[in-house]
Amino acid sequence: MTDTSFYVRNMLLQYDKQLVTARRLARYRHALRLAAGEEASAIPADVKRKMMVERIAREVVENLILSGSDNPVVRSIKEELEAQAGFPLIFKYPPTELEMQIFRDTPEGPVELNTGEKAELMERLWAITLDKVDDTML
Repeated sequence: MTDTSFYVRNMLLQYDKQLVTARRLARYRHALRLAAGEEASAIPADVKRKMMVERIAREVVENLILSGSDNPVVRSIKEELEAQAGFPLIFKYPPTELEMQIFRDTPEGPVELNTGEKAELMERLWAITLDKVDDTML
């Protein structure tokens, strides 16, 4: 037997021992959770789905809609929002500011929405995005 085969065999034995120990610890943790009254999957499936929908909707609003993406889902969200608002919208993140600006597109040029209109529009945007994401998820 060569030195390298001995070292390889020794390494594989150590790895096998680590796997057995990890499985034993996982079973022990599971038993402790069950003894404490927690179930293995404490979060129901519908709650997990809702959390996932909200996470994806947040990503869509923050990254896709405001960046001007031409994704079909984003396009349909913007169209529905503009239909509800009754006028075309422009979303901008000025380079020197941290807060997003929303403009109403008028024949005279873009006009920034006031704080109340912006808050109402963001609520509508969030509701529409949640509905669209929920409809498109499997």
